[in-house]
Amino acid sequence: MAKRDSSRVVYSTSDGDLRKARQPKPGGARADGGRVTVRRETSGRRGKTVTTVANVPVDGDGLRALAGRLKKRCGVGGSAKDGVIELQGDHRDAVVEALRADGYDVVLAGG
Repeated sequence: MAKRDSSRVVYSTSDGDLRKARQPKPGGARADGGRVTVRRETSGRRGKTVTTVANVPVDGDGLRALAGRLKKRCGVGGSAKDGVIELQGDHRDAVVEALRADGYDVVLAGG
């Protein structure tokens, strides 16, 4: 007979039954029901087109990592600052496809 580990917590009043494996929640689900917004902008950029991604529910390091993946996917430059990812050029379709593959709820905004 196998020896049981009696020091392992199996139930907690705050977390419930700890014996059951929980499914990880998708990264795109926000508590307030918000969506990741992808838009094409040209205003204030001397006519240059920029794709912006806003309302991403990740912290600063996660935002920079996501920006790096999107820049690599689109093959362009860009930045992540003030909670917004900016990519050079119009890459809305590729960005929406990549974000939906990661489990985010994405909506196109603007023209």
